[in-house]
Amino acid sequence: MPRTTARLAALLASCALATGFGAQASAQTAQPAASTKPTLIVTIVVDQFSSNLYNQYRDRFSGGLHTLTDHGLVYANGFQQHAMTETCPGHSTVLTGVNPTSSGIPANDWIDRATGEEVYCLAAPENTLAHGRNTDNGPVGPGQLRATTLADWVKAESPTSRVFAVSGKDRGAINLAGHHGDGVFWLTDDFGFTTYVEPGKSAEEKLRPVADLNRRINARFAASAPNWTYTRPECRALEGEWTVGGQTFRATLPPVRGFAVDNSPLLDELTLEAATELLNSQALGRRGVVDMLGVSLSATDRIGHAFGTQGPEMCEQMYRLDVALGAFLDRLAQQPGVVVVLTADHGGSDFPERMHDRGYHDAVRGDPALLGRLNDTLKTRFNLTVAPLSYGSSGLMVVGEGNKELVDPRRDEIAAAAVEMLRAEPNVAGAWTIEEVLASPLPRPTQSPQELTLLERNRLSAVEGRSPDIVVSQWPNTTTVRGNVTGTLSTHGTAWDYDRGVPIVFWSPELPAGQERFFPIRTIDIAPTLANLIGVKTPDTVEGRCMDLGVFAAPTCPDPATVR
Repeated sequence: MPRTTARLAALLASCALATGFGAQASAQTAQPAASTKPTLIVTIVVDQFSSNLYNQYRDRFSGGLHTLTDHGLVYANGFQQHAMTETCPGHSTVLTGVNPTSSGIPANDWIDRATGEEVYCLAAPENTLAHGRNTDNGPVGPGQLRATTLADWVKAESPTSRVFAVSGKDRGAINLAGHHGDGVFWLTDDFGFTTYVEPGKSAEEKLRPVADLNRRINARFAASAPNWTYTRPECRALEGEWTVGGQTFRATLPPVRGFAVDNSPLLDELTLEAATELLNSQALGRRGVVDMLGVSLSATDRIGHAFGTQGPEMCEQMYRLDVALGAFLDRLAQQPGVVVVLTADHGGSDFPERMHDRGYHDAVRGDPALLGRLNDTLKTRFNLTVAPLSYGSSGLMVVGEGNKELVDPRRDEIAAAAVEMLRAEPNVAGAWTIEEVLASPLPRPTQSPQELTLLERNRLSAVEGRSPDIVVSQWPNTTTVRGNVTGTLSTHGTAWDYDRGVPIVFWSPELPAGQERFFPIRTIDIAPTLANLIGVKTPDTVEGRCMDLGVFAAPTCPDPATVR
């Protein structure tokens, strides 16, 4: 059972006073009656919550993350095992049981070779946005996701089951809800929680589950503008100044650049408030069937990008996330049959200037002149009038006029020459044409994620027609963004373990407390594990393996040797 200390209760009270969150949550809850089977699966994905960050604060947690750690089943070596460790591909693995190469989501965006335009990973131009403005990432939906999810498997066997998901980002919610969710919501500026609307559907009807919540949030903010300041003295002690791109960045609270909900712990607190609203209003897990609730918490990622992972901002985020999760788990513990899994879509690292000052002298920013040098050499060598390489969000493309696919018959020669030059660069650990990556064999299904080669990691990210023409992995501690003290200081997306390592924790009030397993598992193992627990058949295409949790008298997982 989650237990809230007096200190945590005081923090909860102060957060509830400032944000309204936690007003319905009880710090002390009674043990629910035992259940013979799960009735509610709650999937929590903390964006950019690396194993390193989890372990750094693990002994300091006293709220929800303490409950999960000390009263759940912890897999200390969890992995997103692919190379392109971004939000959309990472979320696509959690409940599909497949790697990005099979989910069809190689990155957050990719280049359409025919038009030269970037395509968002969940773009759905046939849809509209419920709040009536073409903001965020534009019209979205689950159509780009080529795999089905645990939520889809549940709905296929039990049509009356309910599936909801909520996040600070559209891609966090949609990937968890799958193709047939009953409600998918994410927070958008100056409105509240929004969703996508398919042709013929009503925006008012689709927003109904969060309409009252949106009114309460907007009234609360109108009465008292939100802010962000210190609650912990140990976080204040991490203040400092660093020079980034010739400008001074001061790490402090409130942030020098000003307050934004998106870049503060309030983003997760509002998301968990919405999750609690859906839990209550939709009677999830209390209707005699298995329901599902996906909760993707985006603040750790936004704060990591804006401020890095080792300053006062992330310190405060970790403590406030712990508090907010404590209130949420207290609410979940009030009903029988609940199972929670917590993981992350990817990890992350600190910005290189601070890392360098702390002894990591190999921490650098990538060479901003690299692309220009490559293009100058290739133009001369092949007598080209247009620079043949273009950098999109997902990587290097070989292009012609208008950033469209190069139709020159020497296209393959140009790509091969670019790869050869990249391999000679001091910060490049590996480079391949997409054809080389796709021709390489997939790793064995039971191969440890710790033993994958760099090429195998990139193979698990590769999607034909969507991945870049040239796949590049730079050496560890090389940050690809230039660094902007008013924008992005740090990033992720590498094939190295600080970006691949994520916690994977299962919790239920009925699970024996204090278990830990050291051997590595992958996020693709979560869906088959939960499917076995609730008795839902998995598709033959699932690439993950079932793990025995020892709860709810679930059948023993099948031996992989008998099903592969």
